[in-house]
Amino acid sequence: MVEDATKVEKKEKKEKKEKKEMKEKKEKSKDEPDAEKRSKSKRTASDEITIDLAQEIPLSKKHARMLKKGKITIEEIKKELGLTEKPKKDDKEVKLDADGNEIEAEKKPAKSEFGVWIGNMTFDTTKEDLIKFIVSKTTDFARIETVCNDATARALITEDDITRVNLPMKERKIKGFAYVDFKTAQHMNAAIAISEENLLGRKLLIKNANSYEGRPKKDPLAGLSKNPPSRILFVGNLSFDTTKESLETHFQHCGEILKIRMATFEDTGKCKGFAFLDFKDEVGPTKALQDKACQRITNRPLRMEFGEDRSKRVPNHHKKAQEEAQAVREARSESFIQPPRERYVEPVYTAPAFDAERKPKRPRPEGFSRSNHDSYKRVKSSIALAGAQRASAAIVPSAGKKVTF
Repeated sequence: MVEDATKVEKKEKKEKKEKKEMKEKKEKSKDEPDAEKRSKSKRTASDEITIDLAQEIPLSKKHARMLKKGKITIEEIKKELGLTEKPKKDDKEVKLDADGNEIEAEKKPAKSEFGVWIGNMTFDTTKEDLIKFIVSKTTDFARIETVCNDATARALITEDDITRVNLPMKERKIKGFAYVDFKTAQHMNAAIAISEENLLGRKLLIKNANSYEGRPKKDPLAGLSKNPPSRILFVGNLSFDTTKESLETHFQHCGEILKIRMATFEDTGKCKGFAFLDFKDEVGPTKALQDKACQRITNRPLRMEFGEDRSKRVPNHHKKAQEEAQAVREARSESFIQPPRERYVEPVYTAPAFDAERKPKRPRPEGFSRSNHDSYKRVKSSIALAGAQRASAAIVPSAGKKVTF
C-alpha cells in the first residue's frame, strides 16, 4: 500500500511540472514581436524577389529607389559597377586619361616580310646601338656586292628604312638576339651582307628571319622520355591491384611483348607500383609513349619512359679491352714506314794484348804451398763458435768475493 501511494505522488509531481512548462512557453510566444513570427513562418508570394527583365542590368533596391527619385542615371550605375564598354581596337588604340578623355596612340608597326634575325649579341645592346651599327656598316657597297653576288643588292640603309626593331626581353635583359624589319628586299640583303661584323666586342650573326636552314631537327621522342630509345618500357604509378595480365591487355596493341617484369611485395604478392615491359623491338615502346590511350589505366595516369636494355650493357673490363684493341687497329692502319731492324751479332772474345810496361807479379817464395800456409790453416770463426758450450739463460749466483778497502 505504501509503494502505491509513492507512485501516485510521483505522477502528480510530473504532471504539475509539465503544466508549468506549457504555461511558460505560451507566455514567451505572446511576448515575441510580429517580425520574428513572420521570419519563422513560410514566405508568401508577396515576399518573393521580383526581377525586371526589361532593365539592361540587374538593379538593387537602393539603385531602383535612386532612379525613381532622379538622383542617379543608368550610365553612372554602370560606371559604379564597372560595366562600361571597353574601347574597340581599331588601327589606333584608344586610351583614356585621368579626366576620361580619349588619347589616340599609334598602333605598333606590323611585322614585315623583309626581316632579318640577329644573334650573338651582348645583353647590354640597345635598339639605338643596332640601328647605328646597321646604318654605319652598310656604307661599304663593294663588300655587299661581293657577298650577295648581285649588284642590285647594293642599298644604303637609313633609319627611315628600318620599320621595326624587336628585342625579346627576359627579366629586364635581352635574350641575346633581335628581329629587324626593312621596307624592301634590297635593304634586307644589304643587312645580311654585314654578318660577322663586330658590335660591342661580339661578331653578330645575321640571317633571313624566314629561313630556318642550319637548325637541328627536333627529335619527336625527346620530350617523351629522358632515356635513349630501347626495346624496354618502364611503367610507373601503377595501383597495387595491377596484374601482369592487365598490363599485357593494355599494351598488346603496341607490339609483341616478350616478358613482363613487375615488382611485387614478398608477403602479399601485390604490385609495388612499377613494372618493366620487354618488347621485341623499339617500335613497341615508341608507340606506347606516343599513344594517348596508353597513358592511363583504370583512370590512373601512368609515368612511362624508355628502360635500360641490359643485353647491350658491356662490363668495364670489356670496354677497356675493346678500347685498347681499337687503338692498336688505328695504329696499324696509319701509313708510316718503320726502319729495318739490325740483325744481332754475338761479339767474339779476344784476349787482351800483352803490355810490356805492366809490372810483373811478385814471385812466390820457394816451398810455398797453400796447404802449408798459416792463413789457410786458421779455423773459421763460424766453425769455432758452432762447437762452443752454450751459456745458460737462468740466473747464476755470484761467486766472487767482496773486497773492502
